[in-house]
Amino acid sequence: MKTYEKLVQMSEERANYLCLMDPDKLDKKTAISDARLFEENGVDGILVGGSMMINNNFDENLKAIKENVRIPVIIFPGIFHCISPYADAILYLSLITSRNPQLLIGEHVRAAPLIKHYNLEAIGTAYMLIESGNSTSVQFMSNSFPIPHSKNDIAVAHALAGQYLGMKLIYTDSGSGAKNPISNEMITAIKENVSLPLIVGGGIKETEIAAQKAEAGADFVVTGNVLEKNPDSKLIKEFADAVQSIKRK
Repeated sequence: MKTYEKLVQMSEERANYLCLMDPDKLDKKTAISDARLFEENGVDGILVGGSMMINNNFDENLKAIKENVRIPVIIFPGIFHCISPYADAILYLSLITSRNPQLLIGEHVRAAPLIKHYNLEAIGTAYMLIESGNSTSVQFMSNSFPIPHSKNDIAVAHALAGQYLGMKLIYTDSGSGAKNPISNEMITAIKENVSLPLIVGGGIKETEIAAQKAEAGADFVVTGNVLEKNPDSKLIKEFADAVQSIKRK
């Protein structure tokens, strides 16, 4: 079964919890131990990526993560695409809330031949940046204006455009270091109008908030910064339990 088919199946049963790992901020040993900790405490999948690559250890850490866990390991590319054969799939992100052609199609053209060469499963993903109360890494690096926090109608229109363009997932993100997460009302509005699985990330720092996002309609809830410096097993399990308690059947 392909990774995308697994994600769809997972989303039909309950809400799911994903952890984001930035390989540029980890050494190999820490990457392995963190990934194992995530799996042991109920995380449904691992996203690997970041906005910057200073230490050039993406391949090494991704390979180490994949070899040490059985849950899906999916590349979540930053502004400059990181392509590697050491993953189950890559979210083929088009930043549809931007008007920057490089992020709508330019980077994809550059990455496509290598994705084919590696026979890497590419999951077309409509990536939507939502205003978070402060400037985030992805906002700065992409030179893009996010959708205003309260403009649900604009968010719905963009999500529908992503679906009609043939995307397979919708990913709404407030960005790394977000002050505020995406509102429950916006999540619900998107989910009521779009039939694709919905991923929600950015600014989710408490288990109660994570559960609220799942209850509002997020099929996958993502945390990153809250566990980056101190991945505590108890907190990981609390996040997983909170999100996974929201059933779809």
